[in-house]
Amino acid sequence: MRQTTLYAHTKFQIAPVDPRIFGGFLEHIGRAVYEGVFDPDCRHADEDGFRTDVMDAMKHQSMTVMRYPGGNFASGYHWMDGVGPQKLRPTVRELAWQSIEPNAFGTDEFIRLCRKMDWQPMLTVNLGTGSPEEARNWVEYCNCPAGTNFADIRVGNGEEMPYDVGLWCLGNEMDGHWQLGHVPADQYAIRAQQAAKMMKDADRRIELVACGSCSVDMFDTYMEWDRQVLDYLGDYADYISLHRYVGNPKDDTPDYLAVTNSIDRQIEEMDAVCRFVQARRRSDKRTYLCFDEWNVWYKNRETDGEGKFAPHLVEEVYNLEDALVVSGFLNSFVRHADSVRIANIAQIVNVIAPLITRGDDLLVQSIYHPFTMYAGRQEGTSLRTFVDGAGYMSESYGRVNYIDAAMIQNDRKLHVFVTNRSTDTDVPLRIVLEDRPIESLVSAEILTGGQDPKAANSFEQPDLVGKQPYREIKVAGGRSQCFLPPLSFAAMTFELEKW
Repeated sequence: MRQTTLYAHTKFQIAPVDPRIFGGFLEHIGRAVYEGVFDPDCRHADEDGFRTDVMDAMKHQSMTVMRYPGGNFASGYHWMDGVGPQKLRPTVRELAWQSIEPNAFGTDEFIRLCRKMDWQPMLTVNLGTGSPEEARNWVEYCNCPAGTNFADIRVGNGEEMPYDVGLWCLGNEMDGHWQLGHVPADQYAIRAQQAAKMMKDADRRIELVACGSCSVDMFDTYMEWDRQVLDYLGDYADYISLHRYVGNPKDDTPDYLAVTNSIDRQIEEMDAVCRFVQARRRSDKRTYLCFDEWNVWYKNRETDGEGKFAPHLVEEVYNLEDALVVSGFLNSFVRHADSVRIANIAQIVNVIAPLITRGDDLLVQSIYHPFTMYAGRQEGTSLRTFVDGAGYMSESYGRVNYIDAAMIQNDRKLHVFVTNRSTDTDVPLRIVLEDRPIESLVSAEILTGGQDPKAANSFEQPDLVGKQPYREIKVAGGRSQCFLPPLSFAAMTFELEKW
């Protein structure tokens, strides 16, 4: 295959990368909470019941923000059920996933976990079966000083100082007919505006995420829902959400790996809606994008908990090609740093997740590794990157380059992220920063799985897919050269020459 060259220039900048694009999502579904992050009976449990093995693994991912408690779960969740002494909390029939919810894990436990993990908390209010006033009260409970009703309830539960939760989602997937409390866009907009005003009256510092289109396949409402909601909410909406789950049901690896074209397009379409509404309203405020649910999900579709506690739901097994698609999501977020400010992989443990627990054991899945390879390389400014090289035609997504790429510059450091979509060929890769020579290689890792797209880790074979040091990189004449193996993802950090 002919050489591919990545071109960039330090003056051709997109925007600073918001670290919140490296976020996660924790929902009360299946074993995500119970037997996931919270398992007091596990031998790895700490004094608060959190699994230290899970926490230790997640720390290597360097996630920055965590969305909670849903998801579909949020539209039937009443936050008061999950605070106060655990033995007094009600056990309820949870309707989104048809599971038994004991409410042993709630707001206070979540905030405690966020503090241990250095996550920024992001709460989703119930605008399905809940009320705007209930949402406002939750803001008071979390963010206001002692001296009023709900703030004093927090103090009575053992937390004198406010939690200062800065990010709040105005419901979840309210455009979906499956959602508890689903209504048309105009009715959701009224409900969201009522909640937004009261929530910001309780704490003017908070930022709000409006529910956007939850799927590009919602043909009757996609983008039109968003236009109506943003037009009505006006400046109350700091962000609008978008969701995306992808997969390979046709078992066509090259076509599957080309899905990044569609991810890029979804981001650009949603940003266009935001800009259109801003222009039409003659507003100075831009609404940014919050990609607060995304992942690979298509193999395990079991979502009926059958009235059980912590049932095994949507526990997807991930392989090498899935990990490469996850790297493509992250690359796309970096390439769109001017519009995407928050993103949350769904989810973090057991449920469509990078980590799986089995009793006291823990398995690291393939999609875990792209996050760890971005860790330590998250800060800086996204550079416009031009890929000059061979490509192919995808049946579903059009033409793509074999190399998918993103770059971040942080002073003298240049972070380069590249995915080779080719199933059988090394790609000679040259990296050129046109206005500033590359001085040396600082570090590099590569994710591989023996070039088998279906290679997947298991408890019996936990290391089939993983990252390792990438040493086949040369720097000469101010440029870098390497050979990228088929079906691989590499993350590299270079030192640039001083000016």
